[in-house]
Amino acid sequence: MPLRPDIMLWQATEITPIWHATADWLDRNGVPPPFWAFPWAGGQAVAKLIADDPALVAGKRVVDFAAGSGLIAIAAMKAGAASVTALDIDPFAAAATQLNAVLNGVAVTSVTEDRIGRPLPGVDVLLAGDVCYERSFAEAALAWFRDLARTGMLVLVGDPGRAYLPSQGLVKVATHDVPTSLELEDKPIRSTDVWRVPAP
Repeated sequence: MPLRPDIMLWQATEITPIWHATADWLDRNGVPPPFWAFPWAGGQAVAKLIADDPALVAGKRVVDFAAGSGLIAIAAMKAGAASVTALDIDPFAAAATQLNAVLNGVAVTSVTEDRIGRPLPGVDVLLAGDVCYERSFAEAALAWFRDLARTGMLVLVGDPGRAYLPSQGLVKVATHDVPTSLELEDKPIRSTDVWRVPAP
């Protein structure tokens, strides 16, 4: 990872072919696109923030929401989190996370179920990257994040300016220039913010 050279991930070597090769099967089986095959800008920014300020997660119980490749989960474990659960509805994401955790010598628990709207007892920190790409999902996730923040949980979201990021109600805590692929993004560097979701 350009911003985290201490972290390595298995990645798709060519983005377009894997997207097209899996599209029909994914549609038939109700599985999301292969978001797990690439390190997205929001996740990279959160992983960098954790490296800069490991006290955010050190000794704490962490959830990596919509974990994809598990980048944030791995970063949290490397920063000394007591435990990390990688939460994603896609079983392929869970498999990718486990492969990447082994590659980096850390242990991460993967859970494949939809927990939006439900409490997360025993969790201190929720981290997420790139969850504002689709309106209904972004609105549901952010409403849930606010509910979790109300319980005292620290909720941080990395986002490179996706269409459905709320224009207000979040607190910016960091900005990083993230190298990206032109197959994924519209520019080779995306300025990416990390936001704290405050309690309403």
